[in-house]
Amino acid sequence: MYNQNNRGRKFDSRKKVSEFDNKVIDIRRTARVVAGGRRFSFRISLVIGNRKGDVGVGIGKGVDTVSAIEKATRLAKRNMIKVPLTKDFSIPHEVEAKYASSRLMLKPIAKGKGLIAGSSVRTVLEFAGVKDVTAKLYSRSKNKLNNAKAAITALKKLK
Repeated sequence: MYNQNNRGRKFDSRKKVSEFDNKVIDIRRTARVVAGGRRFSFRISLVIGNRKGDVGVGIGKGVDTVSAIEKATRLAKRNMIKVPLTKDFSIPHEVEAKYASSRLMLKPIAKGKGLIAGSSVRTVLEFAGVKDVTAKLYSRSKNKLNNAKAAITALKKLK
């Protein structure tokens, strides 16, 4: 199909739309020292989910941010988990988890109270589709990736 506005170039109007939403939670610039100086690359941490119970966290490294985001998305899809939600989009019971130095507690609350969480834990719970939960980070760790992985570990423990 040709479009007059596109000056004769082919285009496909059907853009592939993913069923998953994603959000970058952390970008870090890393460097390695080589003979000519420093070589920089990027490490991207992102959360991906469909807001219906599927959520995953991925890390991608690349020379530029675009390639790192693509790698992180691929890894997050591969490591996706299914979260058991109640009919009110809450979690069935209280759960605690630890990942590296991050400690976390998730507790279901009354319907309509909303999602009470901070840091990257909020992003993980939003993309999992969880609505009425309170989350408390007991560690003083500000590492967004470890906090997100602690949330994933807690969601894995749910029955």
